[in-house]
Amino acid sequence: MAVREAEPFGSLQEVHDVGLDREDLFGIYRSMLTARAIEERGHILYKQGKIPGSFYTGRGNEASAVGVATAMGADDVGCPLQRDMGVHIARGVEPWRIFAQYMGRTDGPTKGRDGNVHIGDARLGLHAMVSHLPAMLPVAVGMGLAFRIREERRVAVAWCGEGAAARGDAHEGMNLAGVRKLPVVFVIDNNQWAYSTPAHLGHAIDHLADRAAAYGFEGVVVDGTDVLAVYREARRAIEKAREGGGPTLIESVTLRMEGHAVHDDASYVPREMFEEWAKRDPIDRFRTWLRDNAGMTDEEEGEITAGVKKLLNDALQRAEESPLPDPTTLLDGVFASQDELETPHHK
Repeated sequence: MAVREAEPFGSLQEVHDVGLDREDLFGIYRSMLTARAIEERGHILYKQGKIPGSFYTGRGNEASAVGVATAMGADDVGCPLQRDMGVHIARGVEPWRIFAQYMGRTDGPTKGRDGNVHIGDARLGLHAMVSHLPAMLPVAVGMGLAFRIREERRVAVAWCGEGAAARGDAHEGMNLAGVRKLPVVFVIDNNQWAYSTPAHLGHAIDHLADRAAAYGFEGVVVDGTDVLAVYREARRAIEKAREGGGPTLIESVTLRMEGHAVHDDASYVPREMFEEWAKRDPIDRFRTWLRDNAGMTDEEEGEITAGVKKLLNDALQRAEESPLPDPTTLLDGVFASQDELETPHHK
C-alpha cells in the first residue's frame, strides 16, 4: 500500500466539488487570521508576565489546523495539541475563553486549573491534551472504539508532531486502530523540527505517512501550507472512516516558523530555511488564492481583518475581567456531574 502524495488545490470548481461555498472560504480565512492573532497577542501577554508557565505558538500550522477542523462533522471529536489553535477556533471556542485559559482565569475552559496549553471544550468535541507528546493518540483510538461498539457514525481525530510520532503510544494507537478498522484519522503535523532535532535525524523514511502501510491503512502526504488541500484530504479521510473504511494517516508538511516555545530562539534552524518557507506562509498563500480565484476585494479583506481585530480586543478585555479561581473550589470538577455527561459527546 503505497503512500499517496496529495495534489495541490485547484480552481473554484474544485471548491464546490468538496462542498464549500464562497462564505465558507471567507470563514476559513477568518479562522486562520484569528488563530494567528490570538497567539501573537498571547506572546505579548507572556512577555508582560500575564501568562504563567511557558507559551507555545503554531505559526505556520494555521492551514493544517483549520483545514482539518473544518472537515470534521458536528458530532466528531478531536484531540488537538499545542500548535493547533486553529482547531479550537474553527470548532467554535470563543477567543475570550482562550485568553482566560492563558491567564489562568475562572472563565477559561479548565477554569484556571490547568496549564495554558492543556485546553479543550468537550461540549465542542475537543478533548484537552494530556501531553504534546502522542499521549492523546490512544485516547482518540479509545473514542473510536466506543463509536464502533455503540454503532455511532462518528469519527475521532488525533494530532501529533513528527517527533512525537517516534514514541510507543503512537505505534500502539495506530496499530490497534488498524487492526480493528476504527473510525480514526491520524494527523502528523510534520513541522520538520522535534524541538531542535531535524526530521532527517528522527526517521529514516521519506514520509512519515509511509508507516501507515505497516498498520494496514492508507497514508497521505499533503502540503500543510495549502488549507484547501488539507481540507480535501481530511474530509475524504473522515468520511471514509465514517463509512467503515478504517483509519487514514495524514502527514501535513509545513515548518514551525518559531522556536519550540517562547524561551527558544530557534537559532539551530538555518536562516535560509525560514526564508524559503516564509514565501509559503499559509495565510498569505490563501489570501492570494482568494483574490485570484474567489474574487475577494480590498473591501472584503479589510472587513474581515477589522472584524478579527475587534474580536480580539473585546476578547482580551473580557478575559482580563475574569476572576482568578477561588482556592476553595480546587477540587470542584474533579468528577463529572450528570449534566456534564449529557452532551452529544458523552452519551
